[in-house]
Amino acid sequence: MAFLFSGCLNYIQDVFLYPDGTGKMKITFWTKFPDNESLKILDKIGIFNQDSIKNEFSSSFTKINSIKVYSDTTDSTTHAIIDLSFSNIDSLNKVKAFTGSEFSLKDGASGQKIFSQFISPIATGFGINGDAFHVSYKYTFAGDIITHNATDKDGRTLIWNYSLAQIGSGKTISVTFRPFKLKETPPWIYALSGLVLLIVLIFLIRKKKD
Repeated sequence: MAFLFSGCLNYIQDVFLYPDGTGKMKITFWTKFPDNESLKILDKIGIFNQDSIKNEFSSSFTKINSIKVYSDTTDSTTHAIIDLSFSNIDSLNKVKAFTGSEFSLKDGASGQKIFSQFISPIATGFGINGDAFHVSYKYTFAGDIITHNATDKDGRTLIWNYSLAQIGSGKTISVTFRPFKLKETPPWIYALSGLVLLIVLIFLIRKKKD
């Protein structure tokens, strides 16, 4: 289903990717519609309909944690937020909403991983196009970043910001990183650190009293 928006559509894909290919993703998109008739059109298309969204993102590789759709009367915008986790990022290529995204996570040089994703002009999987179309892809990696082609960087988070005109016939996200050995810091590490800190504090207090 293709639909040409006269308003502005904004799309943010925020991902935390683990070295084994599993991860968490939060997708947010919103647009501005000036009247109730436009809202009725939205409902018919299904882009801001919870059941339609669930159908687009559901698969055996994804777990949808929550879907939230709401309208903000202060600025006449309609929003959708999808929170999900996935068992393997390569498998997202089989999810309807990500058709054509070409997710890839493969081994690189010794101890390195190479990740890539293709960004097409139709980025949300709903067949949306328009002159005022902005996308933002944010990826946080559990490892040290070696090379990338992101437009912005904040620590281990890389950000790609594009308008539809900048995307043109498509863009490819590309990152090489060296994964951490542990998927996540185990809780016992924090507990042990806290215990060591407590022992040091007790020692210092006793020494001060002596």
